[in-house]
Amino acid sequence: MINRRNVLMGATIAVAAGASAIPAAAGSDKKVAATGSFTGLSNHVTSGSVKIIQKDGRTFVELGKDFSLDGGPDPRVAFGKDGAYAADTKLGALLNLTGKQRYAVPPSISAADYNEVYIWCEVAGVPLGVAKLK
Repeated sequence: MINRRNVLMGATIAVAAGASAIPAAAGSDKKVAATGSFTGLSNHVTSGSVKIIQKDGRTFVELGKDFSLDGGPDPRVAFGKDGAYAADTKLGALLNLTGKQRYAVPPSISAADYNEVYIWCEVAGVPLGVAKLK
């Protein structure tokens, strides 16, 4: 279950690692590089859309306003490829179980190298959901 302490700890770790989660800005100009839809894994219900966007020379993972996760003790946002989670691509702790949210991709990670976005449970080491990118 997500609680305030877990969210604050995750955000602190993400900032210390060079990644950051930022609120999604309404009406901003952006280029959509890829899109996908989440499906649940490990007996979890995960749904909604995701976009990889580029704006002002930066790349972001943006979960749609329709995003929803049924819960988990320590969910993180990360990339994967061909069904394999990439542990070195964590973008930060999931900020909310539902709704639009945006995560900055650090310059050290090339989003083009991956074809999936994962919601990953750090504590249990299992995927909670995955979205294949097109």
